[in-house]
Amino acid sequence: MASSGSLELPARRAPPARAGDVLLEVRDIGVRFGGIVALDGVSFDLAEGQILGLIGPNGAGKTTLFNCLSRIYTPGHGDIRFRGASILAAPAHRIAALGISRTFQNLALFRRMSVLDNIRVGGHTVSRSDYLSDALHLPWSRREEKALEEAAAELIDYLGLRSVAQWLVADLSIGTQKRVELARALMVRPQLILLDEPASGLAHGEVAELGALIRQIRDERGVTVLLVEHHMSLVMSISDKVVALDFGRKIAEGSPEAVKNNPDVIRAYLGEVDE
Repeated sequence: MASSGSLELPARRAPPARAGDVLLEVRDIGVRFGGIVALDGVSFDLAEGQILGLIGPNGAGKTTLFNCLSRIYTPGHGDIRFRGASILAAPAHRIAALGISRTFQNLALFRRMSVLDNIRVGGHTVSRSDYLSDALHLPWSRREEKALEEAAAELIDYLGLRSVAQWLVADLSIGTQKRVELARALMVRPQLILLDEPASGLAHGEVAELGALIRQIRDERGVTVLLVEHHMSLVMSISDKVVALDFGRKIAEGSPEAVKNNPDVIRAYLGEVDE
């Protein structure tokens, strides 16, 4: 049990000084579920400061890959390296401490808790608090809780949630709930954030706002972004690089324009087109 000190949230990071340095390496990842091949030798790099869009039809393996990155799944072969070190030995609950956080396609919020409390929960993944220290209201535990409050308040203001900070999440629109989950993911001040279908359920105008917000977070908070998304206009408008999967294999990688016009990608989405 810790006995002194305060919450050691990582310091907010400035935009990367050397954009282009490799932050994440996905190397020959393979995953099988029984006789089903979910991922088959998928490899790509993500540079620091980039926004990478991961696309593909339903069943292409995008969510499986996300679950490998967040250590929910362990691949059968291959490696995932973050800042040069493999993360495959790390349990899922240690990923946030490494500097990786994520959101979920199906919102993983506590619906009967307030916006503020939901965001505070994100900070507890890197806190040193424990049940006994909290129950005894030890001085270091109180300081840690104060630091959590301040970090949550800063993100509430940053993401425009001040007017609903005390509302129950269940009473909010889907768009606002998405911002709450994003704030919670940012509580650990990650170096890499994994966004799983962030535009799902949003109206057209909200999608445009989301794209601007993702770029703002990358630019102002120095967070590298990997997103899985079916909303092609969002992916193509904000991504620096796009990786396309189909039936668990990588079929294209490159600029948004190059991937959008790749014959294999067109075929994966539209099927064979008679001429």
